[in-house]
Amino acid sequence: MQKTKLRQYLFVLASLLLLASCSKFSKLQKNGTQQEKYSAALEYYKKAEYYKAGLLFEELIPLLKGGTEAELAEFYNAYCQYHQGLYSSSQFLFKKFYDTYARSSYALEAYYMHAFSLYKDSPPASLDQSNTMTAISALQDFVNRYPDSPFQDECTKYILELRQKLELKAYEKAKLYYKISDFQFYSLKSSVIAITNFQKDFPDSGYNEELAYLKVDAQYNLAKSSLPNKQKERYLDVLTFYRAFVDKYPQSSYGRSAEKLYNESQKEIEKIIKIEEEIKKQKELQDNDPNSPARISTSASQPRNNK
Repeated sequence: MQKTKLRQYLFVLASLLLLASCSKFSKLQKNGTQQEKYSAALEYYKKAEYYKAGLLFEELIPLLKGGTEAELAEFYNAYCQYHQGLYSSSQFLFKKFYDTYARSSYALEAYYMHAFSLYKDSPPASLDQSNTMTAISALQDFVNRYPDSPFQDECTKYILELRQKLELKAYEKAKLYYKISDFQFYSLKSSVIAITNFQKDFPDSGYNEELAYLKVDAQYNLAKSSLPNKQKERYLDVLTFYRAFVDKYPQSSYGRSAEKLYNESQKEIEKIIKIEEEIKKQKELQDNDPNSPARISTSASQPRNNK
């Protein structure tokens, strides 16, 4: 019972303090002088009350004309957005600060925080990765501009992390085309293209062994679902993809499955060649037969000699 009353008392006390704090802040916003607001903004910032500090800094920035106060207000305001997790705003404000105060002692840190905010704003690999590519570009720009900065190692680590995210995104995209293909022509073709692009973009990826096998499998099923006049060419691509797979991964656990596809493709190519030879043979016989409909038609169409 006593614990319950104590909790109620503490809750009421906390509520009263919060109301008093809000009332004090509201009065400051309405009636405080420029200097009072600036001093209060710095105090709120030190206490990690970033929302209140940010509101005051945003109000003051248009009023402060140059000097240390204006510089610090913009710098701290960018940090207020960052500490609230508003990374899109913070990256913009840090970049704006850098462009405005390029000679400031805070310029290097601001440029780094611009890139770092973009890094923090990078979405999970399952989502669109445009922001991730922007973050990589910004981090690389920082490294190139300040190669001896204390943030060098951190930037290198973040760039690697973001590239791995792009790699995972590309892998999942390539594999998704394969999963949803259900042996449908256009999905299989998209799968082969996506895997080929992945291999070019990430030649050292640990996912390449699996994808190299899936490329053989997708191409085999693509050949099977193709029109007859395209099958031979596409089965030959299966053989090419298989040889590349075996050369790079001779001990792969996918080896037997890939070899089976290779052998089946060879059999299909042999069948197609036999059919082609038979068609060629029949055509030659027809061309040499004077009684064939084609020859008779050709003879009939020739003009008669009246001599």
